[in-house]
Amino acid sequence: MTAPVRAALRWLLALAYGYAGYRHLIAPAPFLAITPSWVPQPALVVAATGIAEIAGAVGLLIPATRKAAGWGLALYALCVWPANFHHALANVAIGGDTLGWWYHGPRLAAQPLIIWSALWASGATDWPFRRKSPPP
Repeated sequence: MTAPVRAALRWLLALAYGYAGYRHLIAPAPFLAITPSWVPQPALVVAATGIAEIAGAVGLLIPATRKAAGWGLALYALCVWPANFHHALANVAIGGDTLGWWYHGPRLAAQPLIIWSALWASGATDWPFRRKSPPP
């Protein structure tokens, strides 16, 4: 039952991360805008995160690298969370527009789900769907 859902989520994540990585590389300005000031060499970091997203997306689709890609994308999502907080708390405008808490609140709250989804879709964890063993 969970195998088709896991495969669908894996493909969805691969597409989302692949596209996001591509956007990091071809149009870095929005990502640079939300990068906190304490991040050194922001252009290099944004490019590296784009490459990491693409590598993770490809890795999810290759059985031999799937779990490593899941761990990598989960750590990536954890590491970019400060940029999401900066975007929200500093009310950073992207293309002249700011997003309200209708966007930032759910986006910040969803980050743990995004982290978990990379782990679950890759097979790095079965939680919370692991079947309990019957008592001996």
